[in-house]
Amino acid sequence: MAKTKAPDSAALAATTLGPETSFAGTLRFKESLRIRGKFEGEIEATGRLYIDEDAVVTARRIRATSVTVGGTVRGDIEAADRIEMLPTAKVYGNVKAAKLRIADGVVFEGACEMIRDPSAFSPFVPRDPA
Repeated sequence: MAKTKAPDSAALAATTLGPETSFAGTLRFKESLRIRGKFEGEIEATGRLYIDEDAVVTARRIRATSVTVGGTVRGDIEAADRIEMLPTAKVYGNVKAAKLRIADGVVFEGACEMIRDPSAFSPFVPRDPA
């Protein structure tokens, strides 16, 4: 019996910014977002964020429930649940999450902080700049 490949969870994103898309500003969303192009600004989300292999994201801060990075991110990332850096990821910034997975081959320049109480995390609540 042939094995069926599990669906790519990034392919199931509710919204996709395509490879030819360039967006600057603040993104807020509740479901899931897949970035395949270029983004500059800030992301505040209660959903999942997928950053594809060829995507380039420059953000002061990214806050989401979970973040999967396959491309390049310049900026801090916070996730209530998890941050996953795929082998093609390049992350230049600090990360904060309840769970963190870093694959072999990742370029990561920054500090890491683990969230002890994920239920207290809310991406829409302003926090004091450190």
